[in-house]
Amino acid sequence: MNADKKIPEFKNYEDIAEFWDNHSLADYWDQTEPAEFQVSPETARHYLVALDKELLLRLQKIARIRGLSIETTVNLLLEQRMNELETPIKTT
Repeated sequence: MNADKKIPEFKNYEDIAEFWDNHSLADYWDQTEPAEFQVSPETARHYLVALDKELLLRLQKIARIRGLSIETTVNLLLEQRMNELETPIKTT
């Protein structure tokens, strides 16, 4: 292992993503360790939802620009909007 090829400590997920977007795991393979996990079929469910054609085109464009899948983009947007809607309205 080369000293300059050490996986750094990360402060958040964004730092992790940025690092791996710009580095190859092949250069750090000797620093990895096996992981065991199970994927439950209940983890994600798929739903068919009819979308307006223009809305779909906008979603595709945003997903492409951000390097995300349409599914991830939709989930992020829905989560954000749901949080906004669930936040109590302050009255003065």
